[in-house]
Amino acid sequence: MIWNERPTLAGEHVRLEPLELHHTEGLFEAGRDPDVWTWLSVFQPADVAATRDMITSILADPARQAFAQIDACTGAVAGTTSYYQLDARNRILCIGHTWIGTPWQRTALNTEAKLLLLTHAFDVRDANRVAWETDINNTRSQRAIERLGAVREGILRGHRIRKEGSIRDTVLYSVTKPEWPVVRDRLAARLAETTARPATPATRLV
Repeated sequence: MIWNERPTLAGEHVRLEPLELHHTEGLFEAGRDPDVWTWLSVFQPADVAATRDMITSILADPARQAFAQIDACTGAVAGTTSYYQLDARNRILCIGHTWIGTPWQRTALNTEAKLLLLTHAFDVRDANRVAWETDINNTRSQRAIERLGAVREGILRGHRIRKEGSIRDTVLYSVTKPEWPVVRDRLAARLAETTARPATPATRLV
């Protein structure tokens, strides 16, 4: 059944391949900047061994399909992303647990990864709904999700426990199947614009 598969999704700038232990060293290198981990649910791994343990834990989660984000030009591991909370019967899922290393932020790789994940969800899995959950204090993530065209549905109060123990409210967003064509065209246009411009701080897009 396609909802149980972790496919490889390939684009011009990024390749999303099933996360495996052989990505350990590359993922550790990509995540060296502490700022990458500010809003994530896990602490920054201290070394390669801790990164391997993190990946092992991810792969043990039956409700998550994790991908390594690979720079298609260099072959370097740029980060990771996941489908999670998959419900094949109702054809709904979430996208999250996403991060990329500092060199790839606000680049075509980031934009294309979103387009690949959404295209596979809606056009291959025939999803009815794709959702995102983000920390109420993570305004940067909220702005990025809103720029996709996702609808802000509300706030889930007391929804998570942050890694340091505080209680987190979660902002919930979604795109539904009827909304997908507009979101797809918006992402495709952004990807074309990102690709056409030099990758400088002044011109990169989220």
